[in-house]
Amino acid sequence: MNFLDKKILYLFILPSLLGCALFIFVPSLFSFILSFFSWDLISDIKFEGIYNYIELFRSNEFKIVFLNTIIYALFVTIFATIIPLILAAVLNCKIRGKEFFKTSYFLPFITPMIVIAMVWQWFFDPNIGFINMLFKSHLQWLFDATLAMPVLIFVSVWKLAGYNMIIFLSGFASLSDNVYEAAKIDGASNIKTFFKITLPLMSPTIFFVVLITTISSFQVFDLIYLMTQGGPENSTNILVYWLYKNAFEFFNIGKASAIAYILFVFILILTIIQWKLRKKWVINE
Repeated sequence: MNFLDKKILYLFILPSLLGCALFIFVPSLFSFILSFFSWDLISDIKFEGIYNYIELFRSNEFKIVFLNTIIYALFVTIFATIIPLILAAVLNCKIRGKEFFKTSYFLPFITPMIVIAMVWQWFFDPNIGFINMLFKSHLQWLFDATLAMPVLIFVSVWKLAGYNMIIFLSGFASLSDNVYEAAKIDGASNIKTFFKITLPLMSPTIFFVVLITTISSFQVFDLIYLMTQGGPENSTNILVYWLYKNAFEFFNIGKASAIAYILFVFILILTIIQWKLRKKWVINE
């Protein structure tokens, strides 16, 4: 590639680079700088050093919110990986109407979150909700500190299942039939074939699904905002929603920026750990 070709190449990618710089890199840099300051959008900016970070780590509310975030992300990642994997394994077989089931399972993922939140709020309504009518119960699903988080985890898994299922189906499609024919000749049962052959061969796809689901689970905001607003009693308050409240309700911009970078560092460390551990269970690594 000569010099002229390189200039043309850089010219084509320049708009994307400018967009990333203007809307991602520059705001991220200013947000990091603001995490060392105290500012309410009206008064003068005051330098606080690492006081925002120290105050957060000393705060009991931060510990509750951080634990809520880990619990939410952990269970969503587990169930939004296992359930779609099972669904994909079933739909990968020759069954009638599997195209219909694929579409049905994928629809929640492309449905706007505002619609999903409204529907599930009605389902879990303590007075006229379908769930209470179905089980003839009177549970305060979204108003009970012990039930609200499981409800949100359930709705999140329900929404993500279709997308992850499609990824797993793509992984199943890439597997060679020769391996299964050899296993069949050796007399391996279907269950043994699944656990000894299919799962190891699907490990790269499983790792990818676990990674992206973990990252997206730590960044959830809209579901919390629409269904519980972090309540009741902070039982569903997680870091991104708490960041929003500090920034746009309490107008504590420095503290909100500090929360953002604590979350960023935690996700980065968790991703690096997952990337390192992949060598122990992902094949061809």
